[in-house]
Amino acid sequence: MSRPPSRAILQQSWVALRRFTPARIALGRAGNGLPTQAHLAFQAAHASARDAVHATLDAPAFAEKVASCGHRVITVRSAAADRQTYLRFPDLGRTLADESQTHLSQPLVAPDIAIVIADGLSSIAVERNALPVLQALWRHLQERRYEIAPVILALQARVALADHIGELLQAKLSVVMIGERPGLSAADSMGMYLTYEPRVGRLDSERNCISNIHANGMSTDEAAALAFRIIDSMLEQRVSGVALARRLTLLP
Repeated sequence: MSRPPSRAILQQSWVALRRFTPARIALGRAGNGLPTQAHLAFQAAHASARDAVHATLDAPAFAEKVASCGHRVITVRSAAADRQTYLRFPDLGRTLADESQTHLSQPLVAPDIAIVIADGLSSIAVERNALPVLQALWRHLQERRYEIAPVILALQARVALADHIGELLQAKLSVVMIGERPGLSAADSMGMYLTYEPRVGRLDSERNCISNIHANGMSTDEAAALAFRIIDSMLEQRVSGVALARRLTLLP
């Protein structure tokens, strides 16, 4: 019978896995706690995550960047008046402020697609990733000659705010790029949520999500290409979320 691997060999194998993941594995021990370097790295990551949650997006500067790329930009706000209110009362981030509702209710040709850029829980993620994704996705969409609404920049926003925006714009589908809840391995991760026939009250199961968009995760080009394929499928199948997955993969 072969002998089981020794503890030293198992430990070496475990440490080797660190090359393949940013997860905190094989950190070692120092007495009853972690080694100093691992402990300080954890504290730094935790501080970065907290800073990302509380940071506010410089909306005028970001809107200017988007406009400089040739896009018309409309800035709106949720019903959350400030960052603290947004963090304490999540539901307010899912509804537009009254003045923003009025602004988006003005007559407009109903577009195929409404693209929303939302600060979410990490404005840092949006600042670093949203514009490259927007540019790449826009090129794909223009190939299909889709009618695209002006880019909506949404502040103090949750994912479901795109439902309210899409309904007011009468868009066939909405795409929201939003800062994801920061983790201890990435404070600048952005997600994309796509919803066919957006309207207030949509369920999370009626959306499709692309997650983990950042420098050490999914690239901006990959995210834009995947979003484009999903958009094509949504407009062809006229559904999104679990229903779309079932049609495309023949799930029961």
